[in-house]
Amino acid sequence: MWLLLAFIAVPLIEIGLFIQVGGWLGLWPTLAIVLVTALIGTWLVRTQGAMAIMALRESFSELRDPTEPLAHGAMILVAGVLLLTPGFFTDAVGFALLTPPFRRAAFLYLRKRIHVQGFQTGPTGPSGPHSRRPPPGPGTIEGDFQDVTPNQDAPSGDSGWTKH
Repeated sequence: MWLLLAFIAVPLIEIGLFIQVGGWLGLWPTLAIVLVTALIGTWLVRTQGAMAIMALRESFSELRDPTEPLAHGAMILVAGVLLLTPGFFTDAVGFALLTPPFRRAAFLYLRKRIHVQGFQTGPTGPSGPHSRRPPPGPGTIEGDFQDVTPNQDAPSGDSGWTKH
């Protein structure tokens, strides 16, 4: 229901703002503002996105909970979509999502309403905590191997298809 209301309300708000700003400034300045905000927004999304990726990599390398950097990255992505959508209301929301204090407040708001069942960091591969194999001891030599045992099921002798 909320999504339907958003799909109806946002275009109506944008049309109303375009009429108001266009009547106040005129057609070409209004279109110039929309173009300039898209260009500035694109640049800001690139810089903020790069910082969000660095924060995410840092959380992975330090084995910290990556939910906040992931949420910031998602909000930056949404901000990019909103800033590329022509309109004043979507630009205002997009620029708000690009400010770290607003993203932090939105993250804390969402964190209170979303309950995570569990979170675990660390290796989960063959030598991880859920492995059925015991960890290798001091006498273990790791390496790759290839089975060179002859195939017992292969036919032997002349097949009749080869030239002699």
